[in-house]
Amino acid sequence: MFFRAATRSLSAQSRQFSSSAARQSKVAVLGAGGGIGQPLSLLLKLNPLVTELSLYDIRGAPGVAADVSHIDSKSEVHGYPADKLDQALEGTDVVVIPAGVPRKPGMTRDDLFNTNASIVRDLAAAIARVSPKAHILVISNPVNSTVPIVSAVLEKAGVYDPAHVFGVTTLDVVRAQRFLAGIVGADPKEVPVTVVGGHSGTTIVPLLSQTPHGKGVTGEAYKKLVHRIQFGGDEVVQAKEGAGSATLSMAYAGARFTGDLLRAINGEKGVVTPTFVKSPLFADQGIDFFSSNVELGPNGVEKILPLGQISAEEEELLAASLPELKKNIEKGKKFVSQS
Repeated sequence: MFFRAATRSLSAQSRQFSSSAARQSKVAVLGAGGGIGQPLSLLLKLNPLVTELSLYDIRGAPGVAADVSHIDSKSEVHGYPADKLDQALEGTDVVVIPAGVPRKPGMTRDDLFNTNASIVRDLAAAIARVSPKAHILVISNPVNSTVPIVSAVLEKAGVYDPAHVFGVTTLDVVRAQRFLAGIVGADPKEVPVTVVGGHSGTTIVPLLSQTPHGKGVTGEAYKKLVHRIQFGGDEVVQAKEGAGSATLSMAYAGARFTGDLLRAINGEKGVVTPTFVKSPLFADQGIDFFSSNVELGPNGVEKILPLGQISAEEEELLAASLPELKKNIEKGKKFVSQS
């Protein structure tokens, strides 16, 4: 029962590909022993588009690999300890990075910066050296800064392809759909919400006006909904009472985005989802990374789509988000330049 429920959403996206038709896809999870990494590894093991799963962490990855390898799906699983990072990355098509420390009560994503920035920088350097053509999916927070860090490290190494580096902002989309659906009494799958900007607090801008259900939410209800989407992670941190952050929902969101990318790599057309990438949309304001709807393709970023028509309230949210987003991006770049 659990297997069917857990795989329904993810496998439905890839059901049109038979195992013989799908290309070989090796996916590495860096940070597989952690709170996000373990359930993420489980969900990726269930995705039929993953043919090989490479799990790495400074501790625990071989055990996670042994555990999920018993699941009766076709993919092969290998676990690698701290001193085997290069082996974990060899021949990898997609690298997902949930590595880092989680938030605790009272912490912002920026509070995580110093520790997670160093972790992500070092992992990016290894990817540049061993698997420079891999698609890199960054989950480690603060994403607004870690994606520029990964990009700068790859650029320094001379292997940077902007089409291959993604900040996973899918959890904002998942929350927006879930929370909006709860208000209007609909199935979350029937209320798609585009979320743009960044991946922390006020940099998260849900475009509720672009979905019919969202247009009907106004006034105080609208303000509360936007705030909950922007700060939904705080609910989980507080509810876990210091024992962790949003690990399970983030693992689901990470697996969902990985599945979207694998579908596009396998040739499916019209795969569009928000993600934080190198973007021209606000580059004239010094903001060269931005999350918006992106059409994915075999080479990663196929097309960055415009925001479309947005409401006056969303214009205000966007204007408020840009200065903070710019500061986050510059912080990441500065970290690499001073390393």
